[in-house]
Amino acid sequence: KPGHENQGQTKSINTNVDGLQISEHLPSLAKQADKLTIVNSLSSTAGAHAQGNYLMHTSYEQRATIKHPGIGAWALKFKGKMNPNLPGSVFIGGNSRINGGGGFFEPQYEPLAINDPASGLKNSKLRGMNQEMFDDRLELASQFDRNFHQRYDVKQVRAYTSMYDDAVRIMQSSDLEAFDLNREEEITRERYGDNPFGQGCLLARRLIEHDVRAVEVTYGGWDMHNNVFISAPERCAVLDQAMAALLTDLERRGKLEETVVVLTTEFGRTPRINQNAGRDHYPKAFSSVLAGGGFKGGIKYGKTDEGAENVIENVVKIPDFNATIAHALGLPIDQVLYSPSKRPFTVAHKGKPVLDLFA
Repeated sequence: KPGHENQGQTKSINTNVDGLQISEHLPSLAKQADKLTIVNSLSSTAGAHAQGNYLMHTSYEQRATIKHPGIGAWALKFKGKMNPNLPGSVFIGGNSRINGGGGFFEPQYEPLAINDPASGLKNSKLRGMNQEMFDDRLELASQFDRNFHQRYDVKQVRAYTSMYDDAVRIMQSSDLEAFDLNREEEITRERYGDNPFGQGCLLARRLIEHDVRAVEVTYGGWDMHNNVFISAPERCAVLDQAMAALLTDLERRGKLEETVVVLTTEFGRTPRINQNAGRDHYPKAFSSVLAGGGFKGGIKYGKTDEGAENVIENVVKIPDFNATIAHALGLPIDQVLYSPSKRPFTVAHKGKPVLDLFA
């Protein structure tokens, strides 16, 4: 906090909202603080990466016996695809272990994973054959499969067939261009930043414009147990540029108010600086940002104590945070769906939306 010994070397700067300050390493976002809803009082029960990541995505604690769906999967389950030619959910960056994927829902609710946004959707163009040859191969494969499908007409087999049908539909759709960043002007690509996160945010904007319901862009490298005052400014510069460009673009294209933008993490970092000039894991009190989607802009919700170690006003638990997102998306928060083992689950566990965050 400004003026406290825990602040360290990082300074606070004013924003375009009177009385609202953020880090000096986020100057572009400071100019758009009127769009930001800063939740300053998040508190989690999970202080390890895997468990914290899982809880933030699903609202449930990680268990070996079940995988819970993330909010994107719940949105697809309740509302379906908006564009039948594209995936309903896309995950950009990171590895294949997607916390908050389809969970125990059917396979079609898993997100499509894109590792490198600049490479587009790989293996989506015909190579070494024309359309007629491709159609002939599909028909031959269908003939081989037909007897098996008739004999085993069950959900899992139908899902496997549907996966191929969806892949072909994407390949043959003009909406495939949504994945091609080369269709953007060079000045636009530069505005987002020449790095995977920046280009990932640009790809996210393109996918949203093509009616993909849920898009997640990951940006790792924040586990700064050492030399945080050297490493954090570099990471923040990338984040600041990309997020500011995304918000500007969405607003200019008339998409911001109908899009829920979430900037969050699995937990915070210790207010007290450790002996290695770093900050360790700290789930007890941290902040996240919401924008668009009917949220009030230019506010900070919640309060921590003088040293930023404890939430003292308007604590927001992880299920509450996710319930707030679900409410913004128009999802039925209390509607129960059942896992294959017949256990009841809801989109945000026992969370309640923070209605004070909405305009």
